[in-house]
Amino acid sequence: MPTMKAVRMHGYGGPEVLKYEDAPRPEPAGNEVLVKVHAAGVNPVDWKIRAGYMRGFLDYPLPFILGWDFSGTVEELGPGAAASGFQAGDQVYARPDIGRNGAYAEYIAVQASEIQRKPKSLDHVHAAAIPLAALTAWQAIFDAGQLKAGQRILIHAAAGGVGTFAVQLARWKGAYVIGTASKANHEFVKELGADEVIDYQTTRFEDVVRDVDVVLDAMAGETRDRSWQVLKKGGILVSILGQPSQDDAGKHGVRGAGIFVQPNPAQLQELADLADAGKLRPIIDTVLPLAEAARAHEMNQTLHTRGKIVLRVV
Repeated sequence: MPTMKAVRMHGYGGPEVLKYEDAPRPEPAGNEVLVKVHAAGVNPVDWKIRAGYMRGFLDYPLPFILGWDFSGTVEELGPGAAASGFQAGDQVYARPDIGRNGAYAEYIAVQASEIQRKPKSLDHVHAAAIPLAALTAWQAIFDAGQLKAGQRILIHAAAGGVGTFAVQLARWKGAYVIGTASKANHEFVKELGADEVIDYQTTRFEDVVRDVDVVLDAMAGETRDRSWQVLKKGGILVSILGQPSQDDAGKHGVRGAGIFVQPNPAQLQELADLADAGKLRPIIDTVLPLAEAARAHEMNQTLHTRGKIVLRVV
């Protein structure tokens, strides 16, 4: 069986359970496409799975390969993928099925229906930073939140992986954008398109924000609890960290929704078009080689990275 280099988790625990090693190279079956991975994005869901926080919801046979953000080149088509429109050599990116081995590897087998051609204007490192976080932002504020031009949105953790995309997308839609971020990131978030930025370390956002149509909750806990009161009647809080309490929503005369990002090639195409038009740019905090995935997890777990961490595979 052909092999490849990959980072696999051999148990649940800290970053030390991640091992850079030889692993079986996947073979594309059915409607699958084999992609040579050039770069893989690192997201909080990766280390949450590794630490065991999502056991019961997502359980995997070990050893297992994490990572569900990638950009790369089509290497081979499965026997049923000929009609997909893809061919060897195509440059693609995706947020693939999270239930299968991921992209911390030289190769990944994915359903042809999950991939899309990457933005032409971006290299693989920057393209790999887009799928999971930008799709999360899109599905939260547009699909669930139904954000429209002229509305007001509060985006928590506006300098983070999802937040940086949400600010840009909300601005592109024509919304009035309010973000929370540390003082050091205020000018940065404004450059992304925020109209106002609140220093969460010195100011309670609920003291200065009123009548927003949508809250993007990327924090949960106390931050979510305090967010209900800033919504106008009939507004909506959309969480990317589980389902918010419908009782809490009802007490404030607002709505609550939770999303778990899904693969969506049509939305990836829209994101690629925005990137190529100069209206959406991925923010890269750090690029590390694949072998340093454990270090990437350590950094991502601080929750203080600006934008995304990306692993360079090729």
